[in-house]
Amino acid sequence: MNARFHIPDFYLHWELNLNLIDMLKEHPEYFYDGTEIASCYGCFGPALWNGGRAVSGHSSTARITRTISEFNSRGVPIRYTFTNPTITEQDLDDPFCNKICRAAENGFNEIIVNKDFLEKYVREKYPKFPIISSTVKQIEDLDTLLKEFEKDYKLVVLDYNWNNDFERLAQIPEELRSRCEILINPYCMPHCKRRGEHYKVLGESQRVASNLPTVRVPGAENPMQKAMEFNCPNTAMNFYQIQKYSTFVGLESIKKYLEMGFNNFKIEGRTLAMPNVLESYIYYMVKPEYRDIVRLELYLSPRREPLDLPEKHQRRNVPSKK
Repeated sequence: MNARFHIPDFYLHWELNLNLIDMLKEHPEYFYDGTEIASCYGCFGPALWNGGRAVSGHSSTARITRTISEFNSRGVPIRYTFTNPTITEQDLDDPFCNKICRAAENGFNEIIVNKDFLEKYVREKYPKFPIISSTVKQIEDLDTLLKEFEKDYKLVVLDYNWNNDFERLAQIPEELRSRCEILINPYCMPHCKRRGEHYKVLGESQRVASNLPTVRVPGAENPMQKAMEFNCPNTAMNFYQIQKYSTFVGLESIKKYLEMGFNNFKIEGRTLAMPNVLESYIYYMVKPEYRDIVRLELYLSPRREPLDLPEKHQRRNVPSKK
C-alpha cells in the first residue's frame, strides 16, 4: 500500500513542491518505497472562501492557469481549501472564487469544504469536483465521524486528536480507512481550546484580504494584522519542536497506519517558512542515507520562472550543446 502524501501549498510553496515532485520522478531511489504525492492543497490569494490559513496577494489569470497546468501535467491534483468559517450564503457569488472553480474543474482537481451551504453550491454548480471533508469541522466522536462517510466525500480529513490513538482508530471500519486522511504534523497543541477561535480570526483576515484593491495603497490596512496578533506561541514553532506532542505522527508510526489500512497523510505547513516545510518532506519521505543530498539539491534547485508569466514568454533552460 502506497503512502499518499497531501502537501502544502500550490500557491505559496509552488516552487518547492514542483521541484519535489520532479525529484520523486527522476530519483525514486531517494525516497521510501511507495511514496506518492497525492495532491497539493491551498488556495489562490485572495480567495474569500479560503480558510485554515489566510493568504493575501492577487493571482493573475495567467498564474491561475499555469499553476493548475504545472501540477496537473505531473499527475498531481490541486485541492482548494474552501474552509473559511466566517463566510455566509451571501458570499457564494464571489467572482474570484467562482473564477478559480471554473479554471480548475476538470474532474481531477479537488475541493475541501466545511460549510454545508458551500458544499451544496459547489456540488450543484461545479459537479466535476471530488469533495473532501475538512479537519476544520473538528469531529472527535466516532458516531459523527461515521456519518461523514455516508456522504459522497472522496476523503475525510480526521481531527488531529485522533492521531496515535490506535484503539479508537481501530473502531473505524476497515473499508473506510482508505477514505481517511491523517494530519500527521499538527502544530496545534492536543485538544487546543482556542482552535475554533483561531480559524475564525484567520477567516476574518481572509475577508479583509479579499476586499483589498489590486494595487496596494500606501498606509492601507494589513489584511493579516489580526491573524498576526492572535496570541498563539505554536505559530513560531518549527517542525522538530512539535514532535513533543502526543498527536505528532512519527515516521515509525506511518508503517503501523499503513498496516491498518490508513494510507492518506496530510502534511501541514501552508504559511510556514520554506525550510520548515522542506524538513517535514525529508523526514517523512526521504531515506536517511539520501536526506542531505535531497536537502541540498532542493535548496540549490534553479529558480523557476514566475507562474504568472505567460507561456510564450517562458525562458527555456536548455543545456548547451557546445
